[in-house]
Parts: sequence; structure tokens; C-alpha cells
Amino acid sequence: MQHWIAITWRIARDALGHFNDDDGWAMASHVAMAVLFAAFPFLIFATSLASFLGGGIVAGSAVDFIFDTVPDIIAKPIANEVNTVLSVPRGDLLTLGGLLALVFASNGVEALRVALNRAYRQKERRSFLFRRVQSLFFVLLATLALLSISLLLVLAPLVWKIILSYFPAAADLSGQVVILRYAVVSLILITGLFASHLWLPAGERYFAVLWPGITLTIVASFVGSLLFATYLERFATYASTYAGLASGVIALLFLYLLAAFFIVGAEFNAAIGRYRLASALTADRNSTQRNET
Repeated sequence: MQHWIAITWRIARDALGHFNDDDGWAMASHVAMAVLFAAFPFLIFATSLASFLGGGIVAGSAVDFIFDTVPDIIAKPIANEVNTVLSVPRGDLLTLGGLLALVFASNGVEALRVALNRAYRQKERRSFLFRRVQSLFFVLLATLALLSISLLLVLAPLVWKIILSYFPAAADLSGQVVILRYAVVSLILITGLFASHLWLPAGERYFAVLWPGITLTIVASFVGSLLFATYLERFATYASTYAGLASGVIALLFLYLLAAFFIVGAEFNAAIGRYRLASALTADRNSTQRNET
């Protein structure tokens, strides 16, 4: 037990040390600002695509679905601004505005790439064109995921009614909808994290070596969200300090925390990799010395 505690402490110290040495807090602010700037162009593009496909503004239901899993005091000011954007009909997907929204949304992906490359000690050698196309592809995938959730939200009540018509006893399971909501959002989050760690930074990584840092990010984000919500409810006075800018400040701080947890998760994975490499080299050196004697 003490051995594993010592190993965990060594890895954590390495990860947090490199996070601090690599200006992790500054990178977290960069990611938070880039994601905040990219969020609204992304929603504009998503609603434009929904209108182009004949689905109307269906992205709003998916956004509400996701925000319902975030503490209300954090989600409400952000959701109000998001719903304002979504309330405007969009049909300009193929116009210059729609294409610019797609490009601006991809800037958030590029910020994540820079942070991950720093955490994993990777030097980017891929071409600018490849990276930009990959970022655009990530935005398209996220848009399709958002629209798929919206479609499921429309179909789910109909499917549930059909199930109840055949199995009335299933009505007792209605309370499990909240658990299902968290499960769906968690699955989307986990899939997005794995995809980001796997393909955005340079170099090669495997699913098996990514889960520790991703687990850390998810747990820290959940606990951090609850603590931040408690802080806002009991101590913070952003409304009196920032007036009309309070909702923007809250959103930026929340994204700043999530970005820091995201980068620390990558640093944790990198620290584990360095520890495994050092252990393997030590074992080889000891084996060579034994053979020589």
C-alpha cells in the first residue's frame, strides 16, 4: 500500500510540477477564452445546419439537456445567453457567415491542441492545413452529436409512450430519467475527451494509457463544479461587482476551471508515461548489471 502511495505521489508531483513550469494556468486561461469565443459560432453553425436539414432550431433542446446536468447557478447565466443565440432563425449555412462561424468554432479545438501538445511534450510537425481540416472535422462531429441528441430527445417521449402502452409497470422507472440524462452527457464527455487526447496532439497514444488522466479530469470537473456552485451561492458577489458582465465572468471562470482540469489530466498521463519509461530503463539496467556479474 505504501509503495502505491509513493508512486502516486511521485506521479502527481511530476504532473503538477510540469503543469506549473509549462505555464499551465496561463494555458488554461487561453483555452477558456478560446472555447468561450468558439462556443457561440459553434452554436450558430449547428443551428444553421439544423435549418439547412429542415430540422429547425433543434439544437436548443440538446443544449438545455446538457445544461441540466450542470449546477443551476452556473448553467443559468450561460444558458440564457445561449438561448438568445438559438432563438434567432438560421439559414445561412452555405453563406460566408456560416463558413466563418465554422472556422471560428474550430479555433477552440486549436487551443485544446496547443495545450495537449505542451502537456505531452510534443512538437507539432503536421502541416497547418492538416491541423485546420482536423479541427473543422472535430467541429462537424460535435455538431452532428448535438443534432443527434436533439433527435433522440424528440423521439424519446414517443418511444416511452409506446413502451408504457405495452408495459404499464415501467412507469415506476420514470425517476431513472435523471440518471439516464447524466449517463448520456457523461458518455459524450468521455468520448470527446478520448478523441481529443488521442488525435489532437502530435505523437501516438493508446486508449489504455489515456484513461487515468481522463478519469481525473472527469472527477475533478464534477467536484469542482459543485464547489464552484457552492462558492457562487454563498460567497460570490459578481452581480454587484461586474453588473451586466457577471454572467460572462461566471462563464469564463467556470471554463477556466474545466480547462485547468483538462490540462492537468493530460499532464498526469504524461507523468505516468515518464514514470513507466524510467522504471523500464531501471529494470533493464539492473538486469544488465546482474548478467555482467
